[in-house]
Amino acid sequence: MICVVSAAHPLEQASVVREIERAASAHLAGLWVSSGFTDLNDRASHPCGIFHGEPFSVFVKLDTAAEGEEQFTAELQGLDLLRRRASVATPRPVAEGVRRLGAGSLLLLEALPEVPAEARSADQWRSIGRALAVAHQVHGERFGLERFDGFFGPLRQDNRPVTSDRWADFYAERRLIPLLRSAVDSGRLPAERAADVERLVERLPSLCGPEPQPSLLHGDAQQNNFLTTATGAVLLDTAPYFGHPEIDLALVDYFAPVPRDLFDGYQDLVPIDEGFRQRRELWRLFGYLAVIAVDGASAFGRPFLGRVADAVALYR
Repeated sequence: MICVVSAAHPLEQASVVREIERAASAHLAGLWVSSGFTDLNDRASHPCGIFHGEPFSVFVKLDTAAEGEEQFTAELQGLDLLRRRASVATPRPVAEGVRRLGAGSLLLLEALPEVPAEARSADQWRSIGRALAVAHQVHGERFGLERFDGFFGPLRQDNRPVTSDRWADFYAERRLIPLLRSAVDSGRLPAERAADVERLVERLPSLCGPEPQPSLLHGDAQQNNFLTTATGAVLLDTAPYFGHPEIDLALVDYFAPVPRDLFDGYQDLVPIDEGFRQRRELWRLFGYLAVIAVDGASAFGRPFLGRVADAVALYR
């Protein structure tokens, strides 16, 4: 359904619409004109929406931050990496995919016909699990990603491999410790909780379970970062690197529950280790710290302080 919104939406400014039409026309190699707009602000942390047209529509996201262009470029690199290496479905960029404006940076992707989460069939939920399993069967030589770094939400994600090339060391040095530092710097994580996390980091080698083979990850696999169409799952807002496949499995339901079908779909292709349930909160901990760092003062973010405390308590 196309809804009419007021001109107050930043994407409906005339200069922005002209830039989108120019990019889409270059992509089409012919004239492309927007015929309507759907506001999707309620589904993302950035102003975003779909500009409708023929023969395709354009999903557009706006970032006014100084690093917006860098963040969108990393997002496109991540989508391209997963599409090329794992042959999973990801949105295609419109023209070069990123446009710089005075008001910020635009990310432009071909819009896809979506089956909303509340209307997904059991098989469509399974398709998300299968897509993750397909990606996880692509292996790297080392944990991390040497080609480029990424972003976990608005926070920078350091993908550099670590010297030891052990998973526990990578998880500590590139995920837990940087996000712990961000949460502390935000002033929202009590010193006692920070000390608890530091003690857990020291014990990681004994908590991480069997050493995994580095698998290609979505990287931010919470359920809102997947779209389902009539033909299956599409990966969105990725932050890929080679890591422990249980990271993705732990994130799919750390904001809200998902049907068992998703995990069943995964196990159609790849088994899930019996120890995953015991390690799930360990892999969610870096995400909890990220929420506190970015949004810990809000009604949404405050409960994550309790989640950090509960997670740490599980591994004492």
